[in-house]
Amino acid sequence: MTPEHIEHRINLPDGRTLAVAEWGDPGGLPLISHHGTPGSRIQYWTDPAIYARFKLRRITFDRPGYGDSTRFPGRSIADVVPDVVAIAGALGIDRFAVTGGSGGGPHALACAALLPERVTRCLATASPAPWEAEGFDHFEGMNAGNVEEFGAAMIGEAAHRPIAEREAATALERLRSGRADWLGDSYEMSEADRTAMARNLAIARDQMEHGLAPGVDGWVDDMLASVRPWGVDLGAIRCPVRIDYGRTDAFVPAANGDWLVANIPGATAFITDAGHLANDEIAEATYAWLAKRD
Repeated sequence: MTPEHIEHRINLPDGRTLAVAEWGDPGGLPLISHHGTPGSRIQYWTDPAIYARFKLRRITFDRPGYGDSTRFPGRSIADVVPDVVAIAGALGIDRFAVTGGSGGGPHALACAALLPERVTRCLATASPAPWEAEGFDHFEGMNAGNVEEFGAAMIGEAAHRPIAEREAATALERLRSGRADWLGDSYEMSEADRTAMARNLAIARDQMEHGLAPGVDGWVDDMLASVRPWGVDLGAIRCPVRIDYGRTDAFVPAANGDWLVANIPGATAFITDAGHLANDEIAEATYAWLAKRD
């Protein structure tokens, strides 16, 4: 069952609606979290009380095309920033930390780069580097499922949409059947990821049921945005940045994290032998870092 939280619907000047959720301490330090690809605002830790314990007012939202948020066709990574500004304005928030995992990582980094006076800290976990980043092969070490997805996204929506629809159907069917291997068979993963997937099965089902309820528009648009220029200068980031990633990640290979650490001023790395999914053992230290007030 989804933990207790507060729901908001924010109407934007262009006619779109953003679905937003709040978790934790209503008077705490604001933390805006960007979900993965695919995902949704219904995203919470194994122990959802962790946010209040660290006095964090954690805010999540459905990116356009997911859950209850209106689609924004053709959006770029940078286009998330005005949406975040609108959320912060509607909720009376001035400064805030940001975090993003997997496909949410680039969106968190975009906020840090483009809102230097407002973002206090940025954590990007298992985040891809920009597609145009040089010095490494994006596909090396990547599982077959993601290779297929990124390859199709480079061609365009017509090529990627059937893949997203197929994989969404597989994921939802398997989650509803209680299967821990809910990702398609071509998404090979490390032993650490298989263990985490089994442990967090109910949470994954909750997140995907919400995020994919309207279809795969959000998933498709995320993937198309990921292989185009982000519209972001990562060298402009001035807040403390932490890049967390695992050496056995077959979804976003570790070379992406290496590149981000080398190209974001002052970025620090937290590297483990784990895979793509969040590490339960370091959760306390992670939220303590995000909760710091510089």
